Amino acid sequence: MPSYLETLPLHTITEVYGEAGLRDRFSREVERFEEHDWRRLNRALALASDLHRQDRRAREPVVNHLLRVTLRVLCHYEVHDVDVLVAALLHDSVEDHPAELAGDGHDDPSAAALEVLSEEFGPRVAGLVHAVTNPEYDRTRDVHAQYRAHVIASLDRHPTARIIKVSDFTDNGVGLVHTTGPKLRKLASKYRPLVPELKELINRRDTPLPDRIKRHITGQLDRADQRFTAILRLGS
Repeated sequence: MPSYLETLPLHTITEVYGEAGLRDRFSREVERFEEHDWRRLNRALALASDLHRQDRRAREPVVNHLLRVTLRVLCHYEVHDVDVLVAALLHDSVEDHPAELAGDGHDDPSAAALEVLSEEFGPRVAGLVHAVTNPEYDRTRDVHAQYRAHVIASLDRHPTARIIKVSDFTDNGVGLVHTTGPKLRKLASKYRPLVPELKELINRRDTPLPDRIKRHITGQLDRADQRFTAILRLGS
């Protein structure tokens, strides 16, 4: 991979070099950490890669999303807290693959999966993953409204988890440019009402980010809101 990979936007790396480019960028970035932390980060990536090995979005493997979310936290939000980065890599693991992570024979696979993460990476990592994991929703009611209510309530209680969630939200919002058909409007309707809530949460005093990073994230959320609004106007 070219040496200037570290200067490229994450979605440019994705478009030009794919998963290999994102993995290379991740490898370059985590070289700065002490060996113990470097090994933890690579163990987390290996576990996430295995759990999501068959998972794809419309245009790419899900591991690309996990790498971008983590790299955004590390490079653009300037967060070097290894627990946060490990949790970012694993943020979809319990939601998408609880039984595979926990093994057989559990009445509550999600709780068992979180226990596995706690044993492997520590209780703080498990707590962060739990904070950004969606529960089962009541399908007889508005699922998107339940999703937004859960996100707001969970992030209200977990300031550090806001960092992971906003990177995840940003990545999903950018990804809408690759979505077509009825799903595009559906996702814009799901995400747009959450934008002002995330802006308020990120800009709280207890969110562990510098003010300049909070302003950067606020600008990204404003651009996401503009994109969602334009999509919804097209469909009206």
